[in-house]
Amino acid sequence: MMTRLLAALLLGVFAACPAGAAERLSGEQIRQAFEENTVTGRYTNGNRPFSEFHHRDGRVSGHNRDIPNPDACWITVPDGVCYYYGPPERRRTYCFDIERSGALIVIKRRPGGEINGLAAIEPGDPRGFAPSAAQWTCDGLISGLPGSPAL
Repeated sequence: MMTRLLAALLLGVFAACPAGAAERLSGEQIRQAFEENTVTGRYTNGNRPFSEFHHRDGRVSGHNRDIPNPDACWITVPDGVCYYYGPPERRRTYCFDIERSGALIVIKRRPGGEINGLAAIEPGDPRGFAPSAAQWTCDGLISGLPGSPAL
């Protein structure tokens, strides 16, 4: 039921916008929008919440589906964004295309293009995720915390 409501909301937003109003962001545009900001929204499958602060060094603190991120990392690629969660032996990697229509951020799975979530960008760290986050290092797949060895 909630998935249908989100889909109807999304269709309503796009129907109300002029043709071509949804803009697909490049990796550089995503970096500029996400870096040192919090992306907060809901997944379209199950309507579960997420809210993640994107550190400049590649770490992501916050939560997915109300489960805290103890070791998440992010990186932009030329035309999208990728995240990984967990240590190398159990790592889960997800990549997305990002579209923006006004303040609405549409997160689409790669490959496939299905809508994975709807979000907004909150300036800075209004939920206080960064100070309470454990210190971890993103390995070479993403980036490295300055002065720390890679995993």
